Amino acid sequence: MILMNETHRPPAPPRTSPPGTRRVVPPLAPGALPGLGHAPALLRDPLGFLGSLARYGDVVRIRLGPRTVCVVTDAGLVHTLLVALAHDCPRGAVQDTLKTAFGDGLLMSEGRAHRDRRRMIQPAFGPDRMGEYLAVMHQVTEERAGRWRPGQVLDVAKEMNHLALEIVTRALFDARLSEDATLAFHRALPDMVKGQIVQSLYPHPALARLPLPVNRRFEAAVRVLNQVVDQAIGQAPDTAAGRAGCPVGLTAGGRQTLPALLRAAADPATGRPLTEADVRSEAITMFGAGTETVSTTLTWLIDELVRHPRVEARVLAELDEHLPAGTAPTPEALARLRYTRAVTQEVVRLHAPNAFLMRTARVPVELGPYRIPAGTELLYSLTALHRDPALYPEPLAFRPGRHEDGGTGPGGTAARQAFVPFGAGKHKCIGEAFAWAELTVAAAAILRRWRPTAVTGSRAREVVWTTVQAQGLRVRLAPRGGAAPHTPGTHRTPPAREKTPGRCHLPGKGKGPRAGAGAGAGTGTGRRPGGSGADRPAPAADPVAGTRRTAPARTAPVRSTPARSTPTRSTPTATASVLTVATPATAVPRPAPPVRPGPSPTAAATPPAPRTPGELRAAAARHTGWTLAHGLLTPPDLRRYQTYALPELIGHSYPRARGAELDLLVDVLGWFTILDDRFDGPPGRRPAEARAIVGPLLGVLEGGPAPTGLPQPPLLGAWRELWQRQAAPMSQAWRDRAAAEWRACLETFLAETAHRAARTVPDLAETVRLRRHASCLYPFMGILERVHGAEAPAGLLAEPELHRLRANTADIATLINDLYSADREERQNSAAFNTVLTLQRVRGCTRSRAAAAVRARIDRLTTESETLRRRLLRRHPAGHWYLDGTRELVEGVYAWTSTSRRYGGEGGSR
Repeated sequence: MILMNETHRPPAPPRTSPPGTRRVVPPLAPGALPGLGHAPALLRDPLGFLGSLARYGDVVRIRLGPRTVCVVTDAGLVHTLLVALAHDCPRGAVQDTLKTAFGDGLLMSEGRAHRDRRRMIQPAFGPDRMGEYLAVMHQVTEERAGRWRPGQVLDVAKEMNHLALEIVTRALFDARLSEDATLAFHRALPDMVKGQIVQSLYPHPALARLPLPVNRRFEAAVRVLNQVVDQAIGQAPDTAAGRAGCPVGLTAGGRQTLPALLRAAADPATGRPLTEADVRSEAITMFGAGTETVSTTLTWLIDELVRHPRVEARVLAELDEHLPAGTAPTPEALARLRYTRAVTQEVVRLHAPNAFLMRTARVPVELGPYRIPAGTELLYSLTALHRDPALYPEPLAFRPGRHEDGGTGPGGTAARQAFVPFGAGKHKCIGEAFAWAELTVAAAAILRRWRPTAVTGSRAREVVWTTVQAQGLRVRLAPRGGAAPHTPGTHRTPPAREKTPGRCHLPGKGKGPRAGAGAGAGTGTGRRPGGSGADRPAPAADPVAGTRRTAPARTAPVRSTPARSTPTRSTPTATASVLTVATPATAVPRPAPPVRPGPSPTAAATPPAPRTPGELRAAAARHTGWTLAHGLLTPPDLRRYQTYALPELIGHSYPRARGAELDLLVDVLGWFTILDDRFDGPPGRRPAEARAIVGPLLGVLEGGPAPTGLPQPPLLGAWRELWQRQAAPMSQAWRDRAAAEWRACLETFLAETAHRAARTVPDLAETVRLRRHASCLYPFMGILERVHGAEAPAGLLAEPELHRLRANTADIATLINDLYSADREERQNSAAFNTVLTLQRVRGCTRSRAAAAVRARIDRLTTESETLRRRLLRRHPAGHWYLDGTRELVEGVYAWTSTSRRYGGEGGSR
């Protein structure tokens, strides 16, 4: 319920320059398109785009068409904007759109009009009314939950929408909407919200009057919402109360309904009663603000509790102690539910209901060191604030402990002051207490009666307009009391303890699934790594770990060779989702193997004949001859080289490859490993030598002809042949993709060499950015198509979720490699491009803690990848072989790396 009221709280100290500093113009964010500015990026991924701006400054300018908007990214400055500058910076374009549609109500008014209207409405939310409101909330939830049936699959967002609307209607209006009116309201609300944001971005208000589809839908939605509210207003004061034998405008409990309260009030400016248009304006504000945000939060609350059974169990235990079954909720009882309140606060922090809000500078103002001219539009994002890793370590992890004991965790006072889900200053939500109570009472009534179990593949997902909605969550219901019987097609995460934050974790701003990626999760400031732009994971809010994702370290499908261990099929626990190290370890332990589900439902009924061990041994023998023939190795080199057992890595990762395709894979992997070993010597420290090796290799990708009459270096000659073998049967589109992926991979050798030559040590973000493509996983995912004999479906390749899955595949393999290669890389006595070593150095933690953080990241990415595969498989069943292939690549890297002698020293084993 985002209705604004006046409040006073000491502002968080902004990160600004000291007094007397010369005021400057905020920096302009990069990436503006001609004529459009940053509008496409904002519309395409609002949370990811806004969360990425903090790296450029505490206030950052963006362009929306011809308009310039200043985005405030610092929590202290946002607080200043909402409190100290509230009079000078009234609400902006988004609210103006609603003012045109619904009038000058509490949500849309400013100045004296807002103050007067707030005073009229305030009695409806006074503490003396809370007891009756709680009874209504409890009764409505019990009635709705009582209509559900055991085994029923519930569309949670839909049910919570209906529940929240009914609670507002009954509590504030003492009315009941017809089923048709309820459905019409929920169909109209999304069109109203979408129209609100689109019209706020128009370069000129006149565009809102054009007969565009979005404008027509917005106008139709406004008409429907007015009709629904008229029905509720029409019932409340006269018919409903009169039929109950109560004085007009009073409920059966003797309190005045909101419409009656408004009709009895007089406008302080004129002394006249409010008009029916004024009453409707306030009523529709209550309906809109009190329904969507609360229902969305309830949906996320159920989603998080389903995935965190220990949290759910603790909530139920607290309810049993302070609000026993059959007990009516009271304000005193709710005050004792401290852990339940912490859980709801963490849900609201992680899933803030508003993507962004706007203000307009009425006069010139100053925000920290920045000078803001009059007329400037200012924008801030609650989601970006609440997912700032500087305030909330591991911001995408669900950790209610942040809010216990007054929230005295790592973020301290700054984090508490940045937590503003209901706003701050004179426009703070007037219904905040009502909303917190509704969340607690509704959740308690539902959880006491039902045990929700998530249907496989139906996690809640963020759908963003001005609000951040939760859609897609479906749960199967089992009666509470005793263990629920297992139902096929459902999954309940095994219990896992909430982890205590440790010093060493993989950070990042990001998203992701929204975004940063890889070894360090995050949400905001880090550069998003990736090779070809198409495969950079889209920012996504990841509700399990960090925020924006940061690419992990260098993978090693090309650097390892263990004997295969059978992957365990157990489900990762919630513990694996946290990038925090809680317990020390004495050695680099073996990471949990990736989860492998059953066979794809679209797989062929008759699988291809299994490859025999003899075929792999024959391919290894042919590869030995190939390396000698090309001069890549000499006979004395073979003994050590063969201990790597590279063909075993290919055997694990490509279980169906045979014949020429098997030879190609083994030769490519062997060639890359020999190239990589060359850079452990002088070329890895001398940029000129590095360029002399890598430059001609890149020239092959550009189609440069082979030199005539001159001998080619062994690496170049072998590479020219390998590129021809990869590309010959493939389309030009595939060749372009593969060339870009190989180019990104080979260029990392130059970057690493530059660091070693300059004796510079990369930070974590730089390590992550370099090593993602140094792993060679992207090219090997391309060769997967070559081996299959067909290219992946174009629709699948265009999917943003596939780009993210490919990034995860490279990241997991990289991190597995880094766990086992840390000792070897440390012995090189130069800049080490290894996530474990870099994390240990940057965070000042022990090796075991750094390794534990990396293992936790592997587990989280593995779980996310399985979810992505299921979604993609439903949309692109013809691409099942490609999706399965990405999983097999990771399994192969794990099976090989964990036993490879490549990282244990000569003849050694890890």
